[in-house]
Amino acid sequence: MKPNILKIKYKSLQLSVPADFGGNIAAWFEEQAKAYDPKWLLVHADDGVIWGELRDDKIHLSSKLFGPVLRAKTLQMARLFGANGELFIWKTDNCSWQARLVIDNQGQDIEYFDETMLLWGTRWENSNDGFFLWEHGSEGLRHAPPVDSNRDLKLKVRHYIDYDEDGQAYIKFSRLVCITADIEKEVI
Repeated sequence: MKPNILKIKYKSLQLSVPADFGGNIAAWFEEQAKAYDPKWLLVHADDGVIWGELRDDKIHLSSKLFGPVLRAKTLQMARLFGANGELFIWKTDNCSWQARLVIDNQGQDIEYFDETMLLWGTRWENSNDGFFLWEHGSEGLRHAPPVDSNRDLKLKVRHYIDYDEDGQAYIKFSRLVCITADIEKEVI
């Protein structure tokens, strides 16, 4: 299926990560959330996946329902995202931190297309604080996204397109937009 190519304005900025980032990661993410208005947090850590949702200027984490704990020591990368943009932070090969902020509807024009991806999970069980524990098959894979649904979970991903010197299109970068069971109903 050919994607629907659209145009949008966007701005991409490199952000500095404070030296004391490892001290209180949740507080740093909450500070960024107040500045950039995202809704969700997705963390990939050495010991698993952590979901977060911003409610009343506080990040609520899936760790209350299901392990791992948010720690700088095990964090590989994290995406604080929503309809208007994404803050992406990652650990480099030399264990320093890099961060990129993408904001839509500001800056220069770019082409993009959105893609809906199905998240893994074949059954959900427990819930706590708005997070629902999903398991996948016999492998025992688990994560607890902030979506109240027993239907398939979907992640909307936005791909920004650029062109090389020969005029060939390529995906310059991608960002997360939303997580839901009803992507069609999302107004984004």
